[in-house]
Amino acid sequence: MSDLVITEDRGHVRHVVLNRPDKRNAFDGELVLATGAALRAAADDPNVWVVVVRGAGKVFSAGMDVAALAGAASEPERLRAFRRGALDAFNLAEEMTKPVIAQIHGVCLGGALELALACDMRVLSDDAFVGLPETRLGLVPDVGGSSRLPQVVGLGRAKELIMTGRVIGAQDAERIGLANRVAPAAELDAVTQELVDELLACAPVAVGLAKRLMDASARPALSTTLELEIAAQELCARTEDVREGVQAAAERRAPAFKGR
Repeated sequence: MSDLVITEDRGHVRHVVLNRPDKRNAFDGELVLATGAALRAAADDPNVWVVVVRGAGKVFSAGMDVAALAGAASEPERLRAFRRGALDAFNLAEEMTKPVIAQIHGVCLGGALELALACDMRVLSDDAFVGLPETRLGLVPDVGGSSRLPQVVGLGRAKELIMTGRVIGAQDAERIGLANRVAPAAELDAVTQELVDELLACAPVAVGLAKRLMDASARPALSTTLELEIAAQELCARTEDVREGVQAAAERRAPAFKGR
């Protein structure tokens, strides 16, 4: 397995660690594939009952790699292939019949939050920031964010976060139900372990089946809404605004959108 993702077994718990700290664990094609391989291996291992996804270095993940994103956005026909790889990887967190916890520190933005939303629960350090800022680039969250966030925080909150591209802190994330638990940074591992221990105290088969029952109830039309996401993204990718948004992000300046 690629060293872009490290795995650690702690009894029946598999830690999947994003390991591209020099790039703030931003997802390029290689990290996406490595994450998918690690999640698939965890799903297939009968000795793994709980999975924890976390990031090495100073942040969980800054989201999609700007260079990879710019390349896909510049050629809209490449969007489906780029997005399919990410969906294939991230959906494994939801589809496996095992609880998956995202342990988040630093920042968790864009595609990284879409991975965290595919997980069952999220534990945040109290200094963490999360958000889906795609509209500030002229894009939409298209790797499950537009489909999953409303089910986690409610439609009104999801519209506010996605349509404004606002980034929020851990306390606000907990208040609206995006974070299950918030911990002081020094206690993040311990608080995550407390949740893990609660899950391990329950019958693993029952926990996994309960997870999938609730997912089916909450998101019965997920495949349909995921298709709507990419259809919307393809429209966005053909606008002048997306080119301006991506260029502005690369140049670290405010974009000048034209609405076309």
